[in-house]
Amino acid sequence: MPRPASIHVCSACGHESARWAGQCPGCGEWNTLVEEARHATTPAHAAAPARPTPLSEVNAIDHARLRTAIGELDTVLGGGIVPGSLVLLGGPPGIGKSTLTTMALANLLAAGHRALYVSAEESAAQIKLRAERLTNPRALSIPVIAETDLQTVLATIERERPAVCVIDSVQTLHAPELTGAPGSVGQVREAAGRIMQLAKARNVAVLLVGHVTKEGALAGPRVLEHLVDCVLQFEGERERTYRTVRAVKNRFGSTDEAGVFEMRDDGLIEVLDASARFVGEATRGPGSVVLCAMEGSRPLLVEVQALVYTSELVPPRRVVAGLDRNRLALVLAVLARHAGIGLGAADVFVNVVGGVRVDEPGADLAIALAVASASKGLALHSEQRGPVACFGELGLTGELRTVAHSERRVAEAARFGLEPVIEPAHHATLKSALREARAAGDRPALAA
Repeated sequence: MPRPASIHVCSACGHESARWAGQCPGCGEWNTLVEEARHATTPAHAAAPARPTPLSEVNAIDHARLRTAIGELDTVLGGGIVPGSLVLLGGPPGIGKSTLTTMALANLLAAGHRALYVSAEESAAQIKLRAERLTNPRALSIPVIAETDLQTVLATIERERPAVCVIDSVQTLHAPELTGAPGSVGQVREAAGRIMQLAKARNVAVLLVGHVTKEGALAGPRVLEHLVDCVLQFEGERERTYRTVRAVKNRFGSTDEAGVFEMRDDGLIEVLDASARFVGEATRGPGSVVLCAMEGSRPLLVEVQALVYTSELVPPRRVVAGLDRNRLALVLAVLARHAGIGLGAADVFVNVVGGVRVDEPGADLAIALAVASASKGLALHSEQRGPVACFGELGLTGELRTVAHSERRVAEAARFGLEPVIEPAHHATLKSALREARAAGDRPALAA
């Protein structure tokens, strides 16, 4: 029986199957198997065994990092871009990925480094229009090519030998020897692999701009994230001005850091004191509290708002923005069981103001206080103390659990006069925290 000339590859996980199926056998996703040509395999050859070397005898070369002069970006990268590394920057359309990379290249050019911008999506004229909006005049000096052919891109990098190269985006590059369309598993895997080989061989730092799926995950095969040295996630809402860059993977630094930016007409501006902006914009009405959150290793004060309204639907709605929906379900259950605040017939909406996303358990107490305040229609603030600030994780038995960096959170709240902070160190249970919130606002009891 002749061997089939094509195989079907899952665009989500890279699983290969001889036949097409509606559901991928590897990851379970639907309608992700794409037909690709089967490559001829070369016969295996005998290889000599390698001699292991003790780590104590390995010579580690410490390359000087290339600083982009964008403090928030350099912090997330671990101090700057490592020469010869691959950085994957993902985010939804219009979030500002191209703007950020253009700003970084302009600053690197100003510092005397060679740079190259490869655009596989936009024309050179479109890139120039964006560069003209930036405040850095060196943005118009960035060398640009608009090319989708992978071989041409690699040959240009080989000839120009830039210190940093931006490829926007890796999903639109096309290798002519492969039959798949741009963005398919085979094309993305081939492009990323050959770019990585050239970057390591010529010590060229490459910033790959990547697409995301409608669920927010990076598009393409999972192997793409394994190939690169650093994966940055650009988050935010296009309707809001604030953007957050966080490291999902970083071989040369920590993944605990995050950078905050504000999108303006002249580009992305670093938000050096995001807490001041969020606290200053707090509404201080019913259903509003200030959460002492952590963005990496630094504290961040954000406003958490809740709205509770009698539902006309069965089941009632649970809408969350900037938080984990499962955490809201947990908090509502604890409120009903241990605080006497049952909301089984009410719609509950919870939002982190400013488009910021908080993915830590320390937000549980802020959700609980905001929902309790909204359900009773009572504001948790006073003219003397200001809005209530809090943090803490909720246990299923109604207790408050400690979270990391409590001292930093309290110190950040004290900087804005938000004292005392409702935290697990002073309150063992949710009921105790609700009583403290009532006293802070000089209001009737929130708990039943």
